[in-house]
Amino acid sequence: MKYEFPQDFKWGSAVWAQGTEGAFDKDGKAPTVWDEYYRLSPERFYNEIGPSDTLNWYENYEKYAQLAQDIEHNSFRTSILWARLLPDGKTVNEKAVTYYRNMFKAFKDRGMELSIVLYWFDMPLLFEKQGGFTNRDVIDSFVYYCEKCFELFDGLVDIWYIYNEPIVDVGIKYLRDMCYPNKIDFNLTNQAIYHMVIAHAMVVKCFKEGQYNGKIGSVLNHQHIYPRSQNTGDLEAAHTLDLMTQLCFEDPLLAGVLNEEWIAFLKEHHVIIEIQDGDLQLIKENKIDVLGLNIYHPTRVKCLDYVRNPKAPITFDSFTEEYQMHGRQMNKDRGWEIYPKVIYDTLMLMKEKYGNPEMRITENGMGVQDEYRFRNHAGQIQDDYRIDYVKKHLIWAYQAIQDGANLKGYNMWSFIDLWSPSNQFKNCYGFYEYDLETGETKKKKSADWFKQVTLNNGFESE
Repeated sequence: MKYEFPQDFKWGSAVWAQGTEGAFDKDGKAPTVWDEYYRLSPERFYNEIGPSDTLNWYENYEKYAQLAQDIEHNSFRTSILWARLLPDGKTVNEKAVTYYRNMFKAFKDRGMELSIVLYWFDMPLLFEKQGGFTNRDVIDSFVYYCEKCFELFDGLVDIWYIYNEPIVDVGIKYLRDMCYPNKIDFNLTNQAIYHMVIAHAMVVKCFKEGQYNGKIGSVLNHQHIYPRSQNTGDLEAAHTLDLMTQLCFEDPLLAGVLNEEWIAFLKEHHVIIEIQDGDLQLIKENKIDVLGLNIYHPTRVKCLDYVRNPKAPITFDSFTEEYQMHGRQMNKDRGWEIYPKVIYDTLMLMKEKYGNPEMRITENGMGVQDEYRFRNHAGQIQDDYRIDYVKKHLIWAYQAIQDGANLKGYNMWSFIDLWSPSNQFKNCYGFYEYDLETGETKKKKSADWFKQVTLNNGFESE
């Protein structure tokens, strides 16, 4: 069968600034939470590979833009480092402006739609020392940064994404001990969530009032939740997790409302969110234009088999247990279930619940460790497993489009193997491999396959 996508559909991939730029202390850049975390605890990083050991994108962006063009990308997503553009939080770093303008142009000049993320897990240390988004005072500094980006790069960016996976950002810092300041505090987590919602609405307002070019949105990692059964306990467990990790962002960003059940749930657990005069109206009036969705795997849950220890800290896992469905297919390297229909279910949920906003799949992909195992005699990695993974997910994306979902593009994670918070270079996702020692890049088999998908605006499959 031939799967042909709409004529204006966009094909590409993505990277993020912290994991690619390098030059972590060059040309005035200030430290981020990742630089500080690595300084304090290098042993907690895989093979002690830190955020300075990256692709040297800062010097070599032309090379990477050409590699993207070589495989016919017509779409690309990356990000800006707040700590590079405004090292002291106030003063524009002109060297950063030159870099970002030139880098954006390198991709735009090669015919790619460019999407830029403003905040991607990379809070400047300066502001994290003030509490980051747990402190409402930081919101004004963030809005100032975003407005500077709009002013400086207007006309070069097609889609501005305010956040990438905001629930992950607060989780790794305040609930999972995975990034500086390495706290486990349910109260701080939810204060940060609420302040990020308010900051988001203020940035949307700023963008629309400024009448800047392009569209404004955010990227959410919707992990579609499937209860083990239709029994009350399992349904309640699924709904609670949905409130804690998804509806707290999805409802305000897409529907313009705070989820009242989320607020009630927080009160039940002694978390009081300070809602100031005008907050609700601000949220109501400033919804996004386009929704980016990072979709990798389903979340399957069941109710707790045992009563929770009342002395244990509250985390995202406090009210549910993972349900390991019999017969599930697994990516054993990453520990994630492979369930391609999750793309269809997610897109249709957004269509039915939130009025079918314009959507892009901004991340989807398969991380594999030690890919050198799959080299052929010519030295190319034969990642047929990645081709199979992407193809099966795209089939369900195609079906969602046929059933009315307003999906406009697909960006695989990732363009090239890169540094990431939990993997460093352990689990590789890229169309290209990267040698940290030599800086050499090599194209994998999946890159050639995806090139043909882009040229044909689709593919054939049995």
